[in-house]
Amino acid sequence: REHPMNVMEFLHRNQLPVLDLAYRGDLGAPRSPDGLSHLGETEWRDLDAAVRYAVRYGADQVVLYGWSIGATMALRTAAHSALRERISGLILDSPVLDWGATLRALASARHTPSALLPLAVRAAQGRTGLHGDRIQEAADPGQLKVPTLIVHGPDDTIAPWGPSRRLAERRPDLVTLHTVPNASHGAMWNAAPTYEEALRRFLTPLM
Repeated sequence: REHPMNVMEFLHRNQLPVLDLAYRGDLGAPRSPDGLSHLGETEWRDLDAAVRYAVRYGADQVVLYGWSIGATMALRTAAHSALRERISGLILDSPVLDWGATLRALASARHTPSALLPLAVRAAQGRTGLHGDRIQEAADPGQLKVPTLIVHGPDDTIAPWGPSRRLAERRPDLVTLHTVPNASHGAMWNAAPTYEEALRRFLTPLM
């Protein structure tokens, strides 16, 4: 829940109501049934529940704003929620769109020997249930139905920038890519003075 705090002042200044939620497994939130993270594969249902809550209490439309795995959950929710027609836009910051590459990056950051990286990735896939096409499902351009702002950059060593760029190239009708150089994963807001302006331009037509 920390990432949204970085833009809360901007959103409040623009009179946008915000529901900042914790997902199963987060600090202070209930554990998942098996006590494991499923990399958004099951956790997106918590976001879906938040959409239902917002609509129940008066929201006509909802913009989903997610960082990292939260961006993956936003994509899944927009594709699969029974209330997806109420979702008017997506903001994806440092989105994880290639789980294979991200799992390799995380294993490498933990100094897993290179010879063991494929085994580490397969173990993570087995634990989360993400295999084959399901690994790439979130980045499927055919699933996008609403305007989407992606804020990402080539220096993200956790979530590769390439899939974000390709998604924007394949869906120029819906996707705006705001490229932020020299920014680490999840820190785009702190590296680009144009971050808030990109948000404003994207959100204004949706208000």
